[in-house]
Amino acid sequence: MKKNYVIGIIAAAVVIIASVLLISWYITRKTPTLIQGTVECTTYKASSKVPGRIVDMLVEEGDSVALGQLLYTLSTPELDAKLRQAEAVRSAASAMDQAAIAGARVQQIEAAMNMWQKAQAGLELARKTYERVKGLYEQGVLPAQKLDEATANFHAMEATAQAAKAQYDMAADGARKEEKEAAAARVRQAEGAVSEVESYISDAMVYSPVAGEVSTIVAEQGELVGSGYPVVAILDMSDLWVTFNIRETLLPRIRMGTRMQGYVPALDRTLTFRVSYIAQQADFATWAATRTQGGFDIRTFAIKARPEGETSGLRPGMSVLVDWDKIE
Repeated sequence: MKKNYVIGIIAAAVVIIASVLLISWYITRKTPTLIQGTVECTTYKASSKVPGRIVDMLVEEGDSVALGQLLYTLSTPELDAKLRQAEAVRSAASAMDQAAIAGARVQQIEAAMNMWQKAQAGLELARKTYERVKGLYEQGVLPAQKLDEATANFHAMEATAQAAKAQYDMAADGARKEEKEAAAARVRQAEGAVSEVESYISDAMVYSPVAGEVSTIVAEQGELVGSGYPVVAILDMSDLWVTFNIRETLLPRIRMGTRMQGYVPALDRTLTFRVSYIAQQADFATWAATRTQGGFDIRTFAIKARPEGETSGLRPGMSVLVDWDKIE
C-alpha cells in the first residue's frame, strides 16, 4: 500500500514537471512572424463618352480580350440626327462658298450692264438738256427756274449712272476678298461640327484599352447606359503585385528593392517578390491599441511587392504568406 502511494506521488511529480516544461517551452518558443498579403492587378473600366442603349455585347465574363478588340456597341439615334443636321449645314455653307468664288451669274452681269447703259443714256440726255437750257437762259429766253431744274436733273442722272456703274463692276468682279474668306470660314466651321458629331458616334463603339481578361460586365444588351458609365471591367494580368499591410514595428526590415519569399497556398508553391512601393504615411487603421496599458497605438503601412520569374497561375485575390523573420 505504501509502495503504491509512493509510486503515485512520483508519477504526479513527473506529470507536473513535464507540464511545467511544456508550458515553459510554449511560452518561450519563437513563433514565425507570418504576414499575409493579397494579389492585385491593374483594372481598366471600359466606358463610352456618349449615352446610349447597348445593342451588341460581344464579350462575356472570363473572356480573354486583345488590345483594341470591340467590346460592345451603343445605339445613338440622337447623334445620327445631329449628324444629318451638321451635314446639311455643311452643304449649305459649301454652296455659298462656291457662289462667292464663282461670282455673279452671266444673267446678273448682263442685267447690271443694261442698267448702266440705260443710266448712261439718261445722263447724256440730261447733259444735252442742261446745255440747251443754259444757252437759252443766257439769251434771256428762259427763266432761272428752268435752268435750276435742268441742273438738278443733270446731277441726279450723274449719280444714277455712277451707282449703275458700281453695280456692274461688283457683278463683274464677283465677291470681295473678305466675303470669300467669310464663306470659306463658314465651310470650315460646318466641317468641324460634322467631325465633332462623327467623333461622338465613333465613341458608340467601345474597344478594349488593354489586353487582359474580362472580370465584370455591369450592363447587358438592351440596357441604357449613361456617359462615362463603366460597363466592362478588364484585368491586366501582366501587371500583378501583392499588397501587404504590416505593422510599423516591422518596417525596419523593408526597403525599396527588398526581395522576399512568399508562399502561395492556392498554387502550393513559393515565389520570389521584390518590394516596389512603400506607403509614405500610415493608414488610419490601427493594428493594435495599447494606450490602455500606457503604450502607443501601432499603425499599419501598405507595401507592394511584384513577382519575379514565372507567375503562371497567379491570379488576383490569392493569398501570399511571407515569413518576415527570413527577410534579409
